[in-house]
Amino acid sequence: MTTTIPQSSPIQDTILSQLAAVAAGKSIDPMSVAKAVEPERWQRLLGHVRTNAIELAREGKIVILRHNKPVNPEKFRGVYRLRLRMEGDPTSFEDVAEGGEQGGEE
Repeated sequence: MTTTIPQSSPIQDTILSQLAAVAAGKSIDPMSVAKAVEPERWQRLLGHVRTNAIELAREGKIVILRHNKPVNPEKFRGVYRLRLRMEGDPTSFEDVAEGGEQGGEE
């Protein structure tokens, strides 16, 4: 049995519309996005929500949060939330030390 996965555009549209509906600085759960797109089979969409969230974060439209702090969209793991980008959010994670260690240019 083949399951048709919605194109990325409806998922991205849902992420952005849900974020527009919450107060400034508030975040949303990726599960709510998946449930809005495919209410009965939302679990199958969680990976697609993550992929689309990463793409939106790369474009600078949203921020991915872990423990209520912005994280590098290329390296985060585990439970996360989504928020619209705010003034003061990092635009690049190249300069952010991860785990207290920072490699310098030589």
